[in-house]
Amino acid sequence: TAFEVELRRSGRTVAVAADQSLLDAVRTELPDVPYSCRQGFCGTCRQRVLAGGIDHRDELLTDAERDDSMLICVSRCTGKRLVLDL
Repeated sequence: TAFEVELRRSGRTVAVAADQSLLDAVRTELPDVPYSCRQGFCGTCRQRVLAGGIDHRDELLTDAERDDSMLICVSRCTGKRLVLDL
C-alpha cells in the first residue's frame, strides 16, 4: 500500500509507492541516507520513527528497538503517513 513519509528534520514529505521501498523513496530527497544490504540484516539504514504505525519486515531489531525505530530498506508503514527523524 502506498503511503507518505515526512522527513521531519529536513522539512520534506515524500510519497512512497506500493512497489517502492521506503529507502528508495527517501533517497530521492536525501541521497546520502546510509544503507548497505537492502535486506534488513545489517541495520545500516535504521532510522528513528517519530509517528506512524510500522510494519516491521526485518529480522534484526529487538522488540524494544522496534518501539521507536525501523529499517527503512524493508519495513513499511501500516497506515497512510509515517514521520521519520531525518
